[in-house]
Amino acid sequence: MMIHGYIDGASRGNPGESGIGFLLKDERGGVLHAEGGYLGHGTNNTAEYVAFFKCLKKAKEFTCQKLVVHSDSELLVRQFNGEYKVKSADLKREMRRIRKVLPSLPFGVELQYIPREKNHDADRIANAAIDHRLKIKI
Repeated sequence: MMIHGYIDGASRGNPGESGIGFLLKDERGGVLHAEGGYLGHGTNNTAEYVAFFKCLKKAKEFTCQKLVVHSDSELLVRQFNGEYKVKSADLKREMRRIRKVLPSLPFGVELQYIPREKNHDADRIANAAIDHRLKIKI
């Protein structure tokens, strides 16, 4: 079985108030899990990385052979896939966290870019988290 993850990070002001949203869907498009969280003051790029990390951690709770994560952050996708270098100290720290968790996952992970208009559910969740300041444990 394959699971699809949809992730988004949002920041108002960049840096500013930031939040994340992600969904896990089964092969038929049924929602297995949806979650958002308020991160406080931060950048959009950091929020994208945190959303990816939280999605990976949550996906461990489900049985699958492959997790395909979809993101509208071209920077995150290209950095994760080795096309761009990670230069920011904050993003380097987040990438280390992501790379550290990958070996513990019982499935393969693929990160793909999708246009923003195809990621509206994750975006809606991230913005709702900012609106309501829904804290998450990181």
